[in-house]
Amino acid sequence: MELNSLRQFLVVARLEHLSRAADELRVAQPSLSRTIARLEAELGTPLFDRTGRLRLNDTGKLFRDHVERALGELDAGRRAVAEAADGGVGSVRLASETFLTLTGPLAAFKRAHPSVEVALHWAPSDDMARRLRAQDVDLCVASQPVHASGIDSTTLFEEPVGLGVALDHPLASRESVTVEDIADQPFVTAREGHWIRRLLDRLFAARGLTPKVVCETDEPTAIAELISAGLGVGLVPGFARHAPTRPPGAWIAVDSPDCRRTVTLYWSTDAHLSTAARLMRTTISDWDWSVTFRGAALS
Repeated sequence: MELNSLRQFLVVARLEHLSRAADELRVAQPSLSRTIARLEAELGTPLFDRTGRLRLNDTGKLFRDHVERALGELDAGRRAVAEAADGGVGSVRLASETFLTLTGPLAAFKRAHPSVEVALHWAPSDDMARRLRAQDVDLCVASQPVHASGIDSTTLFEEPVGLGVALDHPLASRESVTVEDIADQPFVTAREGHWIRRLLDRLFAARGLTPKVVCETDEPTAIAELISAGLGVGLVPGFARHAPTRPPGAWIAVDSPDCRRTVTLYWSTDAHLSTAARLMRTTISDWDWSVTFRGAALS
């Protein structure tokens, strides 16, 4: 089996769509189809169900897990050799749902280790276990649980999540609100999969309600600006109250014990962590997060 064929298989398995996979890989779709067909012929079994939409079948999932580990080990071997040749420090790859809360420890790490190559990757929490298992990244930071075997973690901080409203909003003078109080409010929020959106949907679903979403975006700063402009309300992490550059608005506590987030650092217990990755892990896990709360921006 050729390594390039295995890498192409992983992209098709992740996207479950040949044309999108071909676009991402920058290859012709017929060529990609032939690669997958040859791989299935060599294995002697289909890896995908092709009735309607392309779906990875159970055999394909089994093979995918082994391929991820195998390619991850090969990549780890290359990185270990590079680390040894580079004097034993190496590089570090960090994935996160947002880097706004991490600017403090990242800046401190770069000042302390200016020669270390740091690669930052945005990733949804759903993709973090796969990326750690495949050794695509060394460390992940998420505001949602990452459930998978072979992964260790440490909690960085926990904080309340409140409701952000414009200063002239009728609720702006309230100290707290219930979910029922805001059931009819228009919400500006993140797209599905982001921790803010999942928290919003979970809070409402627990009460048999559906939030009225008038805008969803991947831009955190846009969420803050739209809330400040009065186009809707939205869930806002507690540390954003202390952001010096945040748009004007009011932060109101939500009267629910579930309206919180826990930010956690994850890494694979099966992977070799470079010296740089271990140093980064220590920097982030030992960081004084009150510094971030005093100088953070909306995430």
